[in-house]
Amino acid sequence: MTTTCFQRTDCRLCGSTDLESVLELTPTPVGGNYVPEDELNQPDDVYPLRLSLCHSCGYAGLIDVVDPDILFRDSDEATSISLGMNEHHKVLAQHIVTSFDPPKGSLVVDIGSNDGTYLKCFQELGLRALGIEPSIPIAQRANDEGVETLQAFLNVDLAAKIAKDYGHASVVTANRVFANIDDLVEVVQAIKALLSPDGVFVFETGYLLDVVEDSLLDTIYHEHLGYFGVKPLSAFFGRNGLELLNVERTTVKGGSIRGMVQLAGGPRKVQPAVAELIALEESHGLESSAPYQKMIQQIDLEKAELTELIKGLKSEGKSIAGYGSSVGCVTLIYHFGLGDVLDFLVDDDPRYHGLFSPGHHIPAHSPQALYDNNPDYVIVVAWRMAEPIIGNHKKYLNQGGKFIVLYPELKIVTS
Repeated sequence: MTTTCFQRTDCRLCGSTDLESVLELTPTPVGGNYVPEDELNQPDDVYPLRLSLCHSCGYAGLIDVVDPDILFRDSDEATSISLGMNEHHKVLAQHIVTSFDPPKGSLVVDIGSNDGTYLKCFQELGLRALGIEPSIPIAQRANDEGVETLQAFLNVDLAAKIAKDYGHASVVTANRVFANIDDLVEVVQAIKALLSPDGVFVFETGYLLDVVEDSLLDTIYHEHLGYFGVKPLSAFFGRNGLELLNVERTTVKGGSIRGMVQLAGGPRKVQPAVAELIALEESHGLESSAPYQKMIQQIDLEKAELTELIKGLKSEGKSIAGYGSSVGCVTLIYHFGLGDVLDFLVDDDPRYHGLFSPGHHIPAHSPQALYDNNPDYVIVVAWRMAEPIIGNHKKYLNQGGKFIVLYPELKIVTS
């Protein structure tokens, strides 16, 4: 670990120091840092992946914080190329406009707006759009495509400037980025400063209950600092002059929540779903370490089963590749010990092609490599996309290849 990473000793939400380490995964490099061939001789910094539970409020988060400039400033991961996300954004934008009826021409601000794909949906619905995006190349791309975007991290000073220059926002969104923020108090105070009196903040993030219950190992990586339950979130917003109005559970990314927030004392009533999900979390003991111990046991079992399978295949001289190169895939590769197992990786995303994975330096290719190299087995590391991946590569199965699917149970798929 280097000075580019520091260890938190207090809770991001409530500031308590009553933290317990409940899950420790294999340390990894930054998962998005794929490297070109001419940089293979340069060492990769490796950082801990340790999840702590706050016994004061029930929040779970990583205690080791990598410098966000390293994680995000030069990121080139565009939302528009993520499978299924364009349609998801259209549906979500329409849902927000239908539910909250912001005035035509009013302002929508998206935090972590990426290439502006989400904001374009609001523009098409007659609203003004402003993005806030820390990545230099991605922010430039959004501006080039007609979505005004500020290349910055959101803070209170920037929020005040936006409110002065653009007016207050009827809608503020944070889609899949709330978990990436270390100083959440600063950011929610900025959101408070951005919102109009009847404005709404809508966020989508991974749901802690799903992470723990389904052992969603690949959701844990350095960019994801926080794993949220409704109970700690509701109290957190209340302490910061905001009010959690409603929460919807979704199946996105293996299990997520979509939260709607207004200024404290705002015009809308709190919906029953908030109390219902808090009660559900309490019934699962989410504020205790017991669910995490069960999660560790499940992960250890999955690792042992996969290790035994691979050991047998290798003893037979079988070749094994991997399908998936995302940040979460790197967590799986490290924790399941696949670094010395996989001959190569394939991915549909052309950004990875010709590069080498962080740390292990596994070469990454286009899916054509399945046919050029014809590996005996392919582990679907990007397991959430197993169904479309296998469906798109029936030809590989027909020529004798086999897919190994990790979840919801370990299985081998043949023709």
